[in-house]
Amino acid sequence: MTIRVLLADDQALLRSAFRVLVDSEPDMEVVGEASDGAEAVRLARAGADVVLMDIRMPGTDGLAATRLITADPALAHVRVVMLTTFEVDEYVVQSLRAGASGFLGKGSEPDELLNAIRVAAGGDALLSPAATKGLIARFLAHEGCPDDDGRDPARSERLATLTGREREVLVQVAGGLSNDEIAERLEVSPLTVKTHVNRAMAKLGARDRAQLVVVAYETGLVRPRAE
Repeated sequence: MTIRVLLADDQALLRSAFRVLVDSEPDMEVVGEASDGAEAVRLARAGADVVLMDIRMPGTDGLAATRLITADPALAHVRVVMLTTFEVDEYVVQSLRAGASGFLGKGSEPDELLNAIRVAAGGDALLSPAATKGLIARFLAHEGCPDDDGRDPARSERLATLTGREREVLVQVAGGLSNDEIAERLEVSPLTVKTHVNRAMAKLGARDRAQLVVVAYETGLVRPRAE
């Protein structure tokens, strides 16, 4: 199956470089290019699996465009990978809250970009670097604390629908562990972990693992470590 990739960046030179790289892979192809967020949304509706979305674009920016894409039921299969010049900033959390499956620095190696497309297309989250997880934890805890203990009552109610094991798996997902790593830690099979993850996503209304991380921190189920 060929992964259909949409490139959204206001710099034509970068789009051209990304197109050459993506089209060189046998399992993916570029199906469109957009220079702003509004065009990205329109082209996504025309057919795309993964959108490489620049955050800063004129007019409708990447964050607004991502919200429009992820809020459209007809585009439920579309995954967005945010591209940013600065990986360590508040845009990371804003991207995840907008519904992105993860983010990637524009200075990443070609293999990292291609892997990011495949990871996103497969429904996984691009949240592996430890520094990134720590950053996400800090920002979510700081920005989403409606009461004294950092829990959002409305979101916390959704956790009540999870079984004890599903909550346990959610904590591990928020820690950035893969299904295999979680399976080893909990002494169960990777297939069992995958089942728990899928059930948690369904109950919490999460599009993918990245959204599970957001819910875990915003509900206070997982708290950021002290520096």
